[in-house]
Amino acid sequence: MTYSPFYNRFPEIAKRETRAVTVIGSSSWNLPPASYSFHEMFCDEPGCDCRRVFFCVVSSLRQDIQAVIAWGWEDITFYAKWMGEKDPCIINDLKGPALNLASPQSDLAPELLNLLRKVLLPDTSYVERVKRHYAMFRETVDNDNKAKAIASGKIRKKRKKKA
Repeated sequence: MTYSPFYNRFPEIAKRETRAVTVIGSSSWNLPPASYSFHEMFCDEPGCDCRRVFFCVVSSLRQDIQAVIAWGWEDITFYAKWMGEKDPCIINDLKGPALNLASPQSDLAPELLNLLRKVLLPDTSYVERVKRHYAMFRETVDNDNKAKAIASGKIRKKRKKKA
C-alpha cells in the first residue's frame, strides 16, 4: 500500500485547507514554539477503501517531517473485517491515531500525536474535511485506474445504443 500527498492531486485545495497548529512559548505542549502543519496523505492503490489518512507533520522551526501519524475514522469492526485480522493491537493501530511504525519519527512525534488527539480530531468540521479529501482523492485514483484499463484494452468502454 502506498500513500501520496493530497496536494499532489489538489494543490489549490491543499494550500487553503491544510491544517496547522501554532504553538507559542507559554503553551502547555511539550513542543518548541513553531507552526506544525498536518499534511494529508492517502492510499493510492486502485480499489482500496481503507478509510485512513497519514498525517506528515512538518515543523516551521525544523523544516522537515517531525512525525507520520496514521488515523482511520471507522470503528474497529470495520478494520478487522477490511484487514481480515483479529489481533487487537494491529486493529487499534489501523484505526489509530498512531505513530506509523514504518516511518522515521522525531523526538517530537509523541507530543504531536497528542496534539492531533486533543486539538484536531475533536474538531468535527476538520474530521469531515479529512473525510471529504479522502473521497476526492479516492475518486481520482479509481478514475485514473479505470482510464488506464480502458486504454490498455483490459476493459471496454460501453457504447450508447442508437435509438
